[in-house]
Amino acid sequence: MFTGIIEELGTVAAIEDQGDAVRLAISCETVLTDAALGDSIAVNGCCLTVAGIDDCDQRIGTFTADVMAETLRRTSTGQLSVGDRVNLERAVTAEKRLGGHIVQGHVDGVGRIVSREPSEHWDVVEIAHPDEGDLGRYLVDKGSITVDGTSLTVVEARPTSFTVSLIPETLQRTTLGFRRAGDPVNLEVDVLAKHVEKLVRAYSAAPAAQRDVEGNDR
Repeated sequence: MFTGIIEELGTVAAIEDQGDAVRLAISCETVLTDAALGDSIAVNGCCLTVAGIDDCDQRIGTFTADVMAETLRRTSTGQLSVGDRVNLERAVTAEKRLGGHIVQGHVDGVGRIVSREPSEHWDVVEIAHPDEGDLGRYLVDKGSITVDGTSLTVVEARPTSFTVSLIPETLQRTTLGFRRAGDPVNLEVDVLAKHVEKLVRAYSAAPAAQRDVEGNDR
């Protein structure tokens, strides 16, 4: 479980092709201060398991993670190249403030940057929905969305896209500061919206008499 508050920008140090999977090596600093084998680290919003740790020096280290075929298919991870910067966040602990929103690190699809409008104090970025999955039904104005692991607020939910405003802190500390039109981004919609949809569908599909009894019971 994550919060969508990016801790640091890491760098892809190596990519090892393993047939239907790849092994990523990512150099970083902050997220390795207490990392251990088997820990979860979100890389551009994709929850990966630490498979190895290499302390290069006293300040910067490298961790490796295996990326399976399903993850490569459903995320932008397979499009990474050596030298690319990536958003990193460790799994949240019970005593940590939930500064963003509940993020699972389970990417729902890959969207694309449509446009960005810079201004003096923020950038307004439009992001297109993936072709599959109909993620737009989970988006509402002022609702939550995770873009490359970053917790953001939807400004405007549109039929095939949505907009977000990026404050200077987000522009400086995440990959969204240098994403351009056409770039892919990992999207994760609010898991609470998914659960509400499932419950409402089940309730709507139940016979009227059953719904009435359940409603009275509540």
